[in-house]
Amino acid sequence: MRVALYQCPPLPLDVAGNLQRLQAIVLQAKDNVDLLVLPEMFLTGYNIGAKAVAELAQTQDGDAAQQIAELAKANNMAIVYGYPEHAEDGHIYNSVQLIDAHGQRLCNYRKTHLFGELDRTMFRQGPDTFPVVDLEGWKLGLLICYDLEFPENARRLALAGAELIVVPTANMAPYEFIADVTVRSRAFENQCYVAYANYCGHEGDIQYCGHSSIAAPNGVQIALAQNEEMLIVATLDSQQLLDAKDGNFYLADRRPELYSELTKR
Repeated sequence: MRVALYQCPPLPLDVAGNLQRLQAIVLQAKDNVDLLVLPEMFLTGYNIGAKAVAELAQTQDGDAAQQIAELAKANNMAIVYGYPEHAEDGHIYNSVQLIDAHGQRLCNYRKTHLFGELDRTMFRQGPDTFPVVDLEGWKLGLLICYDLEFPENARRLALAGAELIVVPTANMAPYEFIADVTVRSRAFENQCYVAYANYCGHEGDIQYCGHSSIAAPNGVQIALAQNEEMLIVATLDSQQLLDAKDGNFYLADRRPELYSELTKR
């Protein structure tokens, strides 16, 4: 499977503008990409405040979702995008949605670990739902930004069979080491691919650190951006999933009976 990450500066408060540049990047990549991954809150921008989030939030099947579904179907490309979700319970979540190449909404995930007051003033914490879905013969799981920094989240997906963990993110300075180190570690320790799509540039007082990447199950970065706007692409090889188990026994050597204390506050 060919996976692309679109690293870009945020375009805050401009849903129409973000859909327009999504269309442009899809047309650029359509002959070479099976799955396109966009950053966290791509639809609206991330650092926009609670009032704007409430005004711009959409449902899972809202107007933007329908437009992205049409775009995905017309170009035979699956798309993962971040957006503020106005949920059926009346709350607003920091969510990502996967729409497949047939225009079907396959999965919606709500961020479970909120980052500081920035997240907490805008969003409700997501529920205990970590789905793994089939996409083009691959088992795919979703996390959002800070979620990846808790090893339990990626391990949970891996134990559920995830071969690829997709992570739309809005990671900023001074946390570059997350992009450079943690992403590779999560791939290696869980014997799966991790695709980490970040912003570059700035948004208000936030300076994003770029360094979007796709890490293979052996921890090697098979695609890596620097600090500028760009599209990076890599081919995922299922043989790498098998090869990663040769000499790497983290999953097999787990002793869950020793970890019960980890679930207590």
